[in-house]
Amino acid sequence: MGANHLMGNYARQEIAFEHGRGVFLYDADGNRYLDAVGGLAVNLLGHAHPAITEAVSAQAAALLHTSNLYRIPLQEQLATTLTALCNMESAFFCNSGAEANEAAIKLARLHGHRREIGAPHIVVMENAFHGRTMATLTATGNRRAQAGFEPLLGGFVRCPWDDLDALRTIASQRSDVVAVMLEPIQGEGGIRQLQPGRLAGIRELCDAQGWLLICDEIQSGMGRTGHFLASMDEGVTPDIVTLAKGLGNGVPIGACLARGDAATLFAPGNHGSTFGGNPLACRAALAVLAVLEKENLAAQAAATGEWLISELRQRTAGLQCVREIRGRGLMIGIELDRDVPDLVAAARARGLLINVTAGNVIRLLPPLVLTRDEAAQVADLLTPLIAALETAPEAT
Repeated sequence: MGANHLMGNYARQEIAFEHGRGVFLYDADGNRYLDAVGGLAVNLLGHAHPAITEAVSAQAAALLHTSNLYRIPLQEQLATTLTALCNMESAFFCNSGAEANEAAIKLARLHGHRREIGAPHIVVMENAFHGRTMATLTATGNRRAQAGFEPLLGGFVRCPWDDLDALRTIASQRSDVVAVMLEPIQGEGGIRQLQPGRLAGIRELCDAQGWLLICDEIQSGMGRTGHFLASMDEGVTPDIVTLAKGLGNGVPIGACLARGDAATLFAPGNHGSTFGGNPLACRAALAVLAVLEKENLAAQAAATGEWLISELRQRTAGLQCVREIRGRGLMIGIELDRDVPDLVAAARARGLLINVTAGNVIRLLPPLVLTRDEAAQVADLLTPLIAALETAPEAT
């Protein structure tokens, strides 16, 4: 009913949910599903968290929107809180991760023009994912996502992932580079991490070249890996950080944060957003941050994730179809030796919601409120499905 009038840009699963509670979702028949996708890393506090319900309800009854023609005290409060948490100095609020990354790209180009570089370029990584607007799609390292939308934008240089020597070569050959943009952990690219110390090496190179370091923490941030930002795990402070997804726990909000010279680049008229940072979204985000701190959820995510990764490795030891289980905190990838187009449906039939990215990587992004017992349920439901692949013919 009505589905025929939606554009066909999503391959939706044949299921709809009526309500949720904690890490569980329920369909119209009352069937319960453990949500190990978390709305693609959005539902940081799970579903129907009372603090978010209270904040959104109270704000909806008071004031939803005034526009950025006027001061928004909740936006100012959120900027103060977020910049302190991220060691940044200024914030721009928008509605999504792609918009936050668009703002970061514009800041980098302004930075280049301030340095009198006529055609500033940003180094981006192979297999990266930064969004689906034209600029962020160009920055994304996925030809399948880009196909059909050419001509893509100029101003980007692609570098192999986790290859500092290649980045140094770019530095030695080009004088038009102004920034490096990367995800500290690639999400859509298959939960791929940089080698220990690599991000610090990139930071050092950026400092030597006068480049901005832009960290897209849209999926890896908000405490998911154990620190508020994944870049903090490596002791690295970027010049620009982008956030979204879990920041509003389902209420759309994105943020582009900056420090140093990048913090003061935007002037009136340089950039904007009609809905960005409205009272409702900021009230929700402030409630999320308060719960994260009060319940120490970053530490819980680190401990629960470490246990789940270890448990999954133990239970799948010896399975030839498992190439690697990797991740940090509650950002976990299980790389298989084949594409698994039917695995999502098989898991759903058992009451577990998962995601497969890059064709053969099971991606787990559960809410940070996931308990040890609930993590054990994820392992209980998932590992028999993986084990069954051993005797199944490989998909062609």
